[in-house]
Amino acid sequence: MKARTLALCGLAAMLSLCLFACGPKEEPVKLEAGTTPITVEHHERTIYGDAYIPEAERFPVVIMSHGFNGYKDDFKGIAEQLLEADIASLTFTFCGSGSRDPSGFKTTDMTLYTEREDLVALIDYAKRIEGFNGTLYLFGGSQGGMISALAAEERGEDVDGMILLYPAFGIHDDWNNMYPASAYPTDDSLPETVKNFNGWGVDLGKNFIISARNVDVFSHMKNFTKPVLIFHGDNDAVVNIKYSKQATGENGYPNSKLLEFANFVHGAQPSQADVEEKLVPLIKAGKLPE
Repeated sequence: MKARTLALCGLAAMLSLCLFACGPKEEPVKLEAGTTPITVEHHERTIYGDAYIPEAERFPVVIMSHGFNGYKDDFKGIAEQLLEADIASLTFTFCGSGSRDPSGFKTTDMTLYTEREDLVALIDYAKRIEGFNGTLYLFGGSQGGMISALAAEERGEDVDGMILLYPAFGIHDDWNNMYPASAYPTDDSLPETVKNFNGWGVDLGKNFIISARNVDVFSHMKNFTKPVLIFHGDNDAVVNIKYSKQATGENGYPNSKLLEFANFVHGAQPSQADVEEKLVPLIKAGKLPE
């Protein structure tokens, strides 16, 4: 009797340990075909966005990250075009991104890493969508391109590739030039707030400056071997194309391609033909364009 009791106690302990380690099973996300508003909660904040779900039974998912002071609809046209090719998309507004963010998260609390948390939460959400076929791509423009790279660095096993528009890989240099260590040698010496950054109506906090001065995306690029396609223009006045050349060069992403466009300014988007001929085949077959 004593042995049986000990055995039962041992079994109960093992079950408790498994439940503690594994945690509760996440429920699948059921979404109707078409465009549906979505919310994703994490870290005591709520992301607001839209899901573009095709009629197909199984489909890849692309998560689209807007740039600084952007909005969930910035890549709406591309999401609609991908939908016609039976590719699902999630568009969303980063928490604390600006006046069009409904989350209530303060712009002065937003950093590169709170935005990465947002995107990682969307990755977990995408994996639970009913019909998801296991292929997940990150699509990001400007600062959203930088955040996509940071998320892929953290969750590379879940990401099958990236499509980046003029990714803001120069953030580290830009903010170290604005707040050089010679004048601001410690974090405490930095200003608490940057008012109305670049005249865009967005106030930033000290922690954003810290994250931007310290971020190091290039040293981890070699570890991400999935395909990376970058669009960048030769007269981009916001992000110098040299950073995209570095990202696709010898010490950058090993499986990458830079599509350099004349007069492709910062904020421009791939044409309908580029979506059909370059993005769709990449997402569906994993092959970079020639």
